[in-house]
Amino acid sequence: MTLLTFENVSKFYGASPALQNVSLEIPAGKIVGLLGPNGSGKTTLIKLINGLLQPDGGRILINDMEPSPATKAIVSYLPDTTYLNEQMKVKEALTFFKTFYKDFNLERAQSLLRDLGIDENSRFKKLSKGNKEKVQLILVMSRDARLYVLDEPIGGVDPAARDYILNTIINNYSPTSTVLISTHLISDIEPILDEIVFLKDGKVVRQGNVDDIRYESGESIDQLFRHEFKA
Repeated sequence: MTLLTFENVSKFYGASPALQNVSLEIPAGKIVGLLGPNGSGKTTLIKLINGLLQPDGGRILINDMEPSPATKAIVSYLPDTTYLNEQMKVKEALTFFKTFYKDFNLERAQSLLRDLGIDENSRFKKLSKGNKEKVQLILVMSRDARLYVLDEPIGGVDPAARDYILNTIINNYSPTSTVLISTHLISDIEPILDEIVFLKDGKVVRQGNVDDIRYESGESIDQLFRHEFKA
């Protein structure tokens, strides 16, 4: 079953194209890497999924619906910047999510926080950068969403925190849900990916099953990415 569809989607900022005739079909039950260098259109694509931007051409369907309040209810989004008030306590963030999202699983979030030894009475300003990132991810992954959209979830954290974040992603999504991960840290994330989408200059230049692509190219996704983008 296809969970996310882009049909010839274009987005311009003034006269500059951010996305050009992008067509995608992303199935349910997969972890998908949205891969490309900075400026390739990844964040624009994510904002379109979340209804934060409107396409200038084409159509987007999430579970057969165009982006709307109905799709926001089934999409769980982790932006690439901290969105929680530094003065807020962790338990206040839990209450905030529980109030706003019917699908928020408070017990799951509390269990994950206990595993990390994070005190719910801590204020965000007192947490390390790594722990802030982990708490935000726990909040997002504790929703029983159909589509999780994670923008650079492992950027700027240490390798141990990266491992924790990747394990949390793997262990907290259901077989009917899809996780879309936007990143430029390919080697770290490659082991958990089922499918990839390569974006370059606002266009899809490669898309498909990770094992098939590795087999056909004889290279890892990371090597392929480096060749494609001369990274």
